[in-house]
Amino acid sequence: MENVSKIWLGPLPADSPYVKPFRLYYVQNGKEKNWDLLKVHDSVAIILYNTTRQKLVLVRQFRPAVYHGILTSAEGNFNEVDLTKYPPSIGVTLELCAGIVDKEKSWAEIAREEVLEECGYDVSVERIEEVMVYRSGVGSSGAKQTMYYCEVTDADKATTGGGVEDEIIEVVELSLPEAQRMIQKGAVNNSPPSCLMGLMWFFANRAPSASA
Repeated sequence: MENVSKIWLGPLPADSPYVKPFRLYYVQNGKEKNWDLLKVHDSVAIILYNTTRQKLVLVRQFRPAVYHGILTSAEGNFNEVDLTKYPPSIGVTLELCAGIVDKEKSWAEIAREEVLEECGYDVSVERIEEVMVYRSGVGSSGAKQTMYYCEVTDADKATTGGGVEDEIIEVVELSLPEAQRMIQKGAVNNSPPSCLMGLMWFFANRAPSASA
């Protein structure tokens, strides 16, 4: 995951399948305004709880956008990167299992596929419960994300997970005390708000009473 040997910036191709930049024009209170924004895919995120182990299942991966944000906050613009000074590990996140909505399938079915591909648990759609729907990146994309909850057992484990094709994803199990400490400390693992929100929802609504 952290075996990144070179990092540099380049222009965004016009045919990117993931990000399309736009300038939106509008008139508000009689004044013409504009806003630069990005069109990105909507997504799903899944809170996974293994009842056999009584552990929450998260994923760890290198996020170029996080790395870029940390680097530019420290250095501003750059051409090439000193990987000794800024190791790839600073861009590694701890997140909920998640994925983009880019298929002609129900969102719950896409969530089911992400659980299998990223974490290795094979569950039915009926076991995936919708938790909430919200908008992320309200200043840049306004994309919709639906959060789900799913309880799994060791018997549901079908593969090791880790993603598909060239994805590099590590499955991480957190005990309930570990997850509580993570919430208390905040995004020390570069965790996005949706992950922390999902963990807080779990402790408020589904965690065994003994863990409170």
